[in-house]
Amino acid sequence: MAGLRLFALQGYAKTSTRELAEAADVNVAAISYYFGDKAGLYRAVFLEPMGGKPEDDVAAVSDPKLALPAALRVFYASFLEPLKQGDVARLCMKLHFREMLEPTGLWDPGHAHGIRPLHEALIGLLRRHFGLAAADDDLQRLAVCLTGLGVHMHVGRDVTDSVAPGLNSSPAQLDLWCQRLVMFGLAMVEAERARRTGAVRN
Repeated sequence: MAGLRLFALQGYAKTSTRELAEAADVNVAAISYYFGDKAGLYRAVFLEPMGGKPEDDVAAVSDPKLALPAALRVFYASFLEPLKQGDVARLCMKLHFREMLEPTGLWDPGHAHGIRPLHEALIGLLRRHFGLAAADDDLQRLAVCLTGLGVHMHVGRDVTDSVAPGLNSSPAQLDLWCQRLVMFGLAMVEAERARRTGAVRN
């Protein structure tokens, strides 16, 4: 936690092992004992999952027996559950943004730190729903938009707290968000279905 806070607020290069040890109230040798060095601690902090196991979310969204509303509920819960940890999720988001701006080599654009598997699971879910053999560009666009609803809960958290105080104030509010995101997501899917069937103009 000390590493998460300092790395998120100051970055890797500007955070010293002495600062880390003092913040954690441990001897500086503890860093090398448990993590090898500062880079090892940073790696542990950066790669630590914020919520449950990402592979469990991927497996659930990929489950062909799960109906679309239930699968979207799992999908959005994967974004919202970490927010119930309070400051931890916010610091993790800041750390990930800082890594993109001040790269140390841990951010892999090809794998996108676990993002790609969940995206591919969502694409598979949408393909099954629309009965498509392969994903086209519009299905990719739909997946990006659906994901955007969840991502904004993290990226826009400070703005939301400012313009609409109370919407993120408790676990119960976050559970309500999950219900609403599923509802909004289903509306997006329905709009794409209507476009594909010619019920609305492209």
